Amino acid sequence: MKKLLTKEELIAFEEEIADCFNKAMIRAPIHLYNGNEDNMLEIFQYINEDDWVLCSWRSHYQCLLKGVPRERLKNDILAGRSISLCYKDYKIISSAIVTGVLPIATGIALDIKNKNESNKVFCFMGDMTSESGVAHECIKYCFNKKLPIRFIIEDNSKSVCTITRETWGLSKLTYEETINEYITFYKYDTSKYPHAGSGKRIQF
Repeated sequence: MKKLLTKEELIAFEEEIADCFNKAMIRAPIHLYNGNEDNMLEIFQYINEDDWVLCSWRSHYQCLLKGVPRERLKNDILAGRSISLCYKDYKIISSAIVTGVLPIATGIALDIKNKNESNKVFCFMGDMTSESGVAHECIKYCFNKKLPIRFIIEDNSKSVCTITRETWGLSKLTYEETINEYITFYKYDTSKYPHAGSGKRIQF
């Protein structure tokens, strides 16, 4: 894996995209990260060039850290592809469909095991997605089959416009205190940006 970007470089990229969005240079939804740079850099220390990374519609940091060139990524975002960034040559897939990448990640991990290959799968999801039936089934299947995969649950307590714990009537999430080789769970505050957009220009 090439040298990772710095925390400051990650933040600067999202700020640049936010500025483009506010100037109406992006005519499609965007979902920006902020506040989890240290978490991302820690996680990507364990992700190799040959590993697969799967994400939701919020995937700018993952693309950059997986090695996608900055300008290539920016051009795709400007073209309206922020919520479905996929780069097969860098082994990264993202999807705007809630839970959409989880079964795909599970299938890739199963294929890796069946072929006795050495690479792994890293699948990112949000806190609301982690409480879905699809997430529970994929996580349990991978655990029972001992597949080479790690699920990363990113809890910003935001979901779309709902609060995950209130929605499900939970004081804590199912995997909130889970520590094992299949799950990484972390919380972060992303108050700088809303769920979608940059907080200034009205979408649609």
